Amino acid sequence: MGNYNSTIQQGSGRGRWGMAIGKRAFDLTTEAFRASGLQGGKEVSSYRNKLDHLFKQFAAEVPPSSDPLTNARFLFNWLWMTKPARYKPSGHFKLNDVIDAQMSQDRRGVGNCLGLTVFYNCLLQKMGIQAEVLYLEMAFGRGPHVLTLLRTEQSQIDIENILSDGFDYRGHLNIPRRVRWSDKELVADIYLSQGNESFEKCKYSDALKNYDMAIHLNPRYEKAHVNKAILIDKMGMEGRG
Repeated sequence: MGNYNSTIQQGSGRGRWGMAIGKRAFDLTTEAFRASGLQGGKEVSSYRNKLDHLFKQFAAEVPPSSDPLTNARFLFNWLWMTKPARYKPSGHFKLNDVIDAQMSQDRRGVGNCLGLTVFYNCLLQKMGIQAEVLYLEMAFGRGPHVLTLLRTEQSQIDIENILSDGFDYRGHLNIPRRVRWSDKELVADIYLSQGNESFEKCKYSDALKNYDMAIHLNPRYEKAHVNKAILIDKMGMEGRG
């Protein structure tokens, strides 16, 4: 098995490509599992093991490079090779569901843009590569969209997880409003999606909790504030009825 972690030993917290290395206070994988609704340490541990299994499978099949960016490309290509029908617009956004879909033997889609981006970024962290997220209010004529962003010392690289040729994707470079998100803001988007799902199922208390978590992690997230206001109005109307 190739040792991907050993290829990035730069000290000072950043690799030579300018990508942040090492542990952080906010752990994307753990928080993404929590946002996805996993209850208790056993469930989180079980899916962490599944994620570890996938990474070990990749590392066993693809020899590592000394260049972190090349390793990020290797991982991206491997994910598409092992699961060609990855993207589904209305697909999974919860990390545990994405992992299960990736490991399944059928040809169903793995996830939507949110699910694929969270999944890829979690695997990148296992290599010691700290990715960011790019949020676009409108992409592909479909509405809000997220993708992976890698920053190097010279430039930044868009990684479009919904396209098989999306590594170093150039199609979004001229979009005027490119908002960079951290891990916290990415997890906030999971909570927002959870809230929307609960709202559609008339589980208003659960929806409110998820909207509150989205706002806690991303206080400037307008969609979470708007959806929470709509929910509270809805709850008030039904309470008066």
